[in-house]
Amino acid sequence: MMERNKDWFWPWLLGGGILVAVVGLGLYFLRGEPPEPEAVVDAPPPVVEPAPAPPPAAVNTAPPPARTVPLPPLDESDADVVGGLTELFGQQAVAQHVVTERLVRNIVVTIDNVPRQQMALNQRPLQPTPGDFITSGDEDSIVLAPENFARYEPFVALVSNVDAKTLVSFYRGLEPLFQQAYEELGHPDGSFTTRLNEVIEHLLQTPTPRGQIALVQPSVVYKYADDRLEKLSAGQKLMIRMGVDNATVIKGKLREIQAELL
Repeated sequence: MMERNKDWFWPWLLGGGILVAVVGLGLYFLRGEPPEPEAVVDAPPPVVEPAPAPPPAAVNTAPPPARTVPLPPLDESDADVVGGLTELFGQQAVAQHVVTERLVRNIVVTIDNVPRQQMALNQRPLQPTPGDFITSGDEDSIVLAPENFARYEPFVALVSNVDAKTLVSFYRGLEPLFQQAYEELGHPDGSFTTRLNEVIEHLLQTPTPRGQIALVQPSVVYKYADDRLEKLSAGQKLMIRMGVDNATVIKGKLREIQAELL
């Protein structure tokens, strides 16, 4: 039996422009409350043939020119940031994926929350993942349906085509705004870039599950049947929910970004 429930996880990183890709985890994947479980088994997951994803839009890989104008005030920075993201990802991708209000602040809040148990859903920088959360099996044996992973593929394709050096150059040009937002969030002595590196490393440590991901539904929200997975952070649960193949692509891009940041 196939069952569709609203996917509560909204899109991370990994995670709005530079960080949209960074947390890609995004950050694009954390959506709302998720069914977050999975049982580690030895049998390989069933093979499915997802519908072919549309080819990703071409992305600009040329390093941006050095900034020659002052940065806008943080509260007036949305137009500047959206303009930069449009240069990187294209107008259609930005319109489809990015929440264009309070962008810097929402990216900072989201990334800071990735290693925690809960996300600030009212401050997400990305639009929800299209489609419904898909499970299969009967009520005594619910698993995360492999068809669910295809929902993330367009965003993963977009992230995989972004040049890490260009992305980090874009971030460096706006870094003072991200730092200001991080300090105002309650970290007056902290470095947002340091936090960003910590979050990337945290996501890279996400375990890779084997086999089908078992779920339980004690109430409205699904949970992972494996208690070890249920205790993971919101960001790591999201990495698992997008499927091993998608998570592998995101981890590869995160390593590239981390290398540029360091």
